[in-house]
Amino acid sequence: MVRELLQVETPGRSLIALTSRVAAIVARATTASGLCHLFLQHTSASLILSENADSAVGRDLERFFSRLVQDGDPLFEHDAEGPDDMPAHVRGILTGVSLTMPVENGRLLLGTWQGIYLWEHRHEPQSRRIVVTVGGA
Repeated sequence: MVRELLQVETPGRSLIALTSRVAAIVARATTASGLCHLFLQHTSASLILSENADSAVGRDLERFFSRLVQDGDPLFEHDAEGPDDMPAHVRGILTGVSLTMPVENGRLLLGTWQGIYLWEHRHEPQSRRIVVTVGGA
């Protein structure tokens, strides 16, 4: 088993592609057959597996979530760090903080159009940590 900490600096609310960085960790692990698990150690960002060919997908996701979970919504009491504070937590809960993918011959078994992304939900730049664990035979 291999475990590495992946540090990601974000520019603020955006999708950050991680596929190549995770694939490099998987390759170093030299796992013939197993799983790669990603765990984000934060509550105001998330990990998603999404379409990787058209950047419009990320913009569409952001527009959808901006409508679904609005910054500054008076429904939310928790706003200690600003109007995006509680909405960022809700977005993280809805989309999740972990992913598990199969590994075969030292490679992620992703579909042709699948990519791994960190979705930053806060407007200000953040430093995020992702625990990457690769295990198997």
